[in-house]
Amino acid sequence: MKLKFPTAQTILLLITALTVLLTWLIPSGKYETLAYNSETKTFDLKGKDKSISLQSSQKTLDSLAIKIPLEKFTSGEIWKPINIPNTFYYVKNTPQGIVAFIKAPIKGIIQAADIIFFVLILGGAIGIMNYSGAFDAGITSLAQLLKGKEYLLIIIITTLIAIGGTTFGLAEETIAFYPILIPVFLKARYDAMVALASVYVGSSIGTMISTVNPFSVIIASNVAGINWTTGLTSRLIFLIICTTICIVYIMWYGKRVQKNPEKSLLFAQKEEIEQHYFANKTENSFLTLPQKIALIVFALCFVVMIYGVSQLEWWFEEMTAVFFVGAIAIGIILKINEKSFVSEFIKGSAELLGVAIIIGVARGVSVIMEEGMIIDTVLYHASNITSGMNKGIFANMMMLIYSGLSFFIPSSSGMAVLTMPIFAPLADTVGIGREVIVDAYQFGQGLFAFINPTGLILATLAIVNVTYDKWLKFIMPLVGILLVLVIVYLTLMVV
Repeated sequence: MKLKFPTAQTILLLITALTVLLTWLIPSGKYETLAYNSETKTFDLKGKDKSISLQSSQKTLDSLAIKIPLEKFTSGEIWKPINIPNTFYYVKNTPQGIVAFIKAPIKGIIQAADIIFFVLILGGAIGIMNYSGAFDAGITSLAQLLKGKEYLLIIIITTLIAIGGTTFGLAEETIAFYPILIPVFLKARYDAMVALASVYVGSSIGTMISTVNPFSVIIASNVAGINWTTGLTSRLIFLIICTTICIVYIMWYGKRVQKNPEKSLLFAQKEEIEQHYFANKTENSFLTLPQKIALIVFALCFVVMIYGVSQLEWWFEEMTAVFFVGAIAIGIILKINEKSFVSEFIKGSAELLGVAIIIGVARGVSVIMEEGMIIDTVLYHASNITSGMNKGIFANMMMLIYSGLSFFIPSSSGMAVLTMPIFAPLADTVGIGREVIVDAYQFGQGLFAFINPTGLILATLAIVNVTYDKWLKFIMPLVGILLVLVIVYLTLMVV
């Protein structure tokens, strides 16, 4: 019997089990933390057997070896507790067991409730659109319009998503795009991998080389104690180079699939995928007026979502509300009766239920690490590895350390707050700018994001039932190319 690659859920449970084992092997430890209390206008310091309030002054920060301007705290730019350098201490080991392993996915699902509800409501809205027939007609019309110029899909989608990634961290929100774009790419004679790559690679390369992303480069620069514009020009040039390479890579693969469908990594699933997206659907390209209005309303949901996240500090609660209201508005426009609306909405949500569960189970891995108290221990020992290195090796070693840490800390803002107070001062000891540490943080975390099983990739692959091994086969050559470019970039930055 031929062995099959395990599902995303099984992979994550295996990773959770491995993490449980790590809590038995890695000693528990903590850094003392400092947070600004906006109500009392003081600093709250929590450490070993103490929890005290300190005067909110630059003198206090300097005494703690925190090279961050006071206004970064008082203005709210740094709102999470940060680790205090040179304060690591071991605590009583808290190894996790069978009960913790069983509870972890459940706790993860509860913690990820905001994004899970977003995915389910989004699925419901898509279900309503599919029921209306507007998607089918719109996709057919677009396919006819792009006939002979299908490559424009790859260029436009990847570029736009990369812009979203580099400016405001477009990542989790991209889950909304896959069910819409995959049929479009299939009609253009590509496979689902091209659609997945155009969105996921675009998002990953954009967030990997963030230019003005407040959840990445800005918060990291703030915590590192430098202006976020330091190194901006070189990052922008590097972003353009890497995005271009990503587009060329996806176009190369897509062209092969168009010429010979058997070259597709998903050829064995071709009929299954097409059946899923096109079963019982017509080829009619005629859009009625209500359908056109419904498509406009649905598109506006994305516009409002992106504007809200980038300009109004929205998060999943507001994004979910946008698609919920949008679905109701579309139902009214298309005059769908109440019973059919509810039925199709639930059916659409059910289509993405598996994706939602994967997101929650992935969060369970973080739960084990937090309760086992091993994250700070890993960070402490990682900070000791780089002592005595020359500049070029140091910069690239920091990038590799960040890649490893991103398995444990997939959140970009969480990574910045936890690591920058510890790693940024290391740049001073080797005589390089702290912006190099910010770059190493971005590139290391961003490169691993292409394949990180505790990140978004498994949930993304589940949307079209693509296994992790097929994704690795597709993406690893591109990751190798980007890794070489990153090593060259970081080395040139410090010579």
